[in-house]
Amino acid sequence: MTLRNHMKSPIGSTFALAALTTLTLAATASAAPGSITQKPFGTAPSGQAVSLYTLTNSHGMVVKITNYGGIVTSILVPDRRGKLDDVVLGYDNVAGYIKGSPYFGALVGRYANRIAKGKFTLNNKTYTLAVNNGVNHLHGGKIGFDKKVWAASPVRIPNGAGLSLTLYSPDMEEGYPGNLAVHVVYSLTDDNALKIAYTATTDKPTVLNLTNHSYFNLNGAGSGTILDHTLMINANRYTPIDKTSIPFGLLAPVAGTPFDFRRPHVIGERINAANLQIKNGAGYDHNFVLNHRGSSLIVAARAYSPKTGRVLTVSTTEPGVQLYTGNFLDGTNVGKGGKVYNRRNAFCLETQHFPDSPNQKAFPTTTLRPGQVYRQTTIDKFSTR
Repeated sequence: MTLRNHMKSPIGSTFALAALTTLTLAATASAAPGSITQKPFGTAPSGQAVSLYTLTNSHGMVVKITNYGGIVTSILVPDRRGKLDDVVLGYDNVAGYIKGSPYFGALVGRYANRIAKGKFTLNNKTYTLAVNNGVNHLHGGKIGFDKKVWAASPVRIPNGAGLSLTLYSPDMEEGYPGNLAVHVVYSLTDDNALKIAYTATTDKPTVLNLTNHSYFNLNGAGSGTILDHTLMINANRYTPIDKTSIPFGLLAPVAGTPFDFRRPHVIGERINAANLQIKNGAGYDHNFVLNHRGSSLIVAARAYSPKTGRVLTVSTTEPGVQLYTGNFLDGTNVGKGGKVYNRRNAFCLETQHFPDSPNQKAFPTTTLRPGQVYRQTTIDKFSTR
């Protein structure tokens, strides 16, 4: 985690959100290239009105984001013939997400992925979190950041369009210590890249691990299996898990296992291998240890659809990426345009710190302290071949 001592100001109810919002905010009214438009998207359970923001670049790529959960609802990108299609799973309105979404497209926090048995100790004090995934805590708890209405403002960026989202999370919300201010900027650039830049500050020591949880299908959302996609992951090691998906604490080599994606492999090639880790994850649902030190922006993974020619290149400053192959989609999620999402109809590449890091001393720290600024950047870039 990149933590920098850039902010030491007191934190009140507004929690220094203005200090985090450093970009110039400016709304636009048209759907011209490099623009952003806004329309109603429904009502949150709190009664708050929810909006849908449409970002468009000069090449016709479109990204739609709602301030409910900071959810990316649609990404329309061309195939090798220039045909636009939506490549992320989601719903037509906010009601679908409220009804029971498996984190489609959401901003996940305070802690992405799992914390064992919903407990961690920080500064000799044990904190208890919601247990909402078997015996473990998952993705921030019962009402995580994916179920919050974020404050949203369009932002000007060079050669593109952006959306600024801010959220205040009070001390002990979902059991986490510290008043936390989070600022996320989505930027759609003219090179067909969606950049996600995160910052956060706290007034008490806490743990933090943020990610975006988009489900991708480069053949088009709802078009069927992703087992024909080819995938490269820039990782020599991964973190093996137990039956409840908690890491053992080992950084195991991928060499000679179904987890070796250092060279491109078809996702379906080894997904049903006779392998205990494949069994524990019901397929791929594992964190990969990326091949870099520090916080530089590196290519983490690259996915390719031979059917459409679409390529997704994921770059990040984070130390890990979770590959999830939609193993628990079961056809009960009926998404945009009435399309049914079945098992292994999408994959996720969740850039992150490792699962259960607060309880794993050998893993990179996820502790954020007062006076530090949490920063991370992930870029999803689309191209064709």
